[in-house]
Amino acid sequence: MMILRTLNQGPLHGYGIAKRIHEWSNGDLAIEDGSLYPALNRMLHKGWLDADWGVTETNRKARFYRLTVEGKKQLEAESSAFNKMVNAIQLVMRTS
Repeated sequence: MMILRTLNQGPLHGYGIAKRIHEWSNGDLAIEDGSLYPALNRMLHKGWLDADWGVTETNRKARFYRLTVEGKKQLEAESSAFNKMVNAIQLVMRTS
């Protein structure tokens, strides 16, 4: 869900995705390459992402990922399910 949310802002390469998640979480979350790239490949296979080769700000060749219409639908579904879960956990935690 975090990858989809990050790409909802626009196309990014893998390092850019990991960096943005790290920044948005105030440094609390670090996405390792060994988790990120398999997840990106699964999302490509499911049709949630498209990818094209491009050049980074530092003039390096990289694969840039972007959300598809199906990816946006998946993000909405996952966000809704996550919010329901958070609300349920909060209810349980308030119970004495």
